[in-house]
Amino acid sequence: MKALVGSSFTIQATRKKPMQIVLKDFRDHFETERLIVRAPRSGDGLAVHAARIETHTQLRDWPVVMPWAQTEPLLEESEAYCRRGQAAFLARTDLPMLAFLKADQTFAGCISLQRMDWEVPRFEIGYWLRTSQQKKGLALEAVNGITLFALQELCALRVEIHCSAANHASRNVAERAGFTLEGILHNHKRLVNGRIVDSCIYARLA
Repeated sequence: MKALVGSSFTIQATRKKPMQIVLKDFRDHFETERLIVRAPRSGDGLAVHAARIETHTQLRDWPVVMPWAQTEPLLEESEAYCRRGQAAFLARTDLPMLAFLKADQTFAGCISLQRMDWEVPRFEIGYWLRTSQQKKGLALEAVNGITLFALQELCALRVEIHCSAANHASRNVAERAGFTLEGILHNHKRLVNGRIVDSCIYARLA
């Protein structure tokens, strides 16, 4: 606080405080052609758990971005994930979202905005689809949807996708969604099996 001294009084000039992130108002859902994407809720754990069981072996292959998938999933862990996700979304510290098929409400997978910097604003996208919903174009649809959500709803200036250089499926989604490969970080991550891998950084700007 800085004091401005006049002839007979002192004026205290105050700097405007930045808005608390938790007070930011925006929608907790959006829709695409085939998907309803929304913040998690209590009770979503059963659907998430079934998808994790179905996809466990596949998710385990990418410990760079999914270290939580290295152990056998438990129902209570999936429910705890949903409840923590609901709290994080409200606190604006993480923005996890669940994707459901419009046709029959089947849970298709998770897509999130994470590791954000609200001062920019900048967000990183993370996602996975259950095995039975892959190779249908849903990953690209979800990524396009959440990218527009970040750019339009959250006024993002930068949206990123990080993935292993060997994860060609994720790299293809990023490139088809209009993200630019800004660099490859060599010898960037060590897997649980000890192998060192490279990481790709993709970005899309406002």
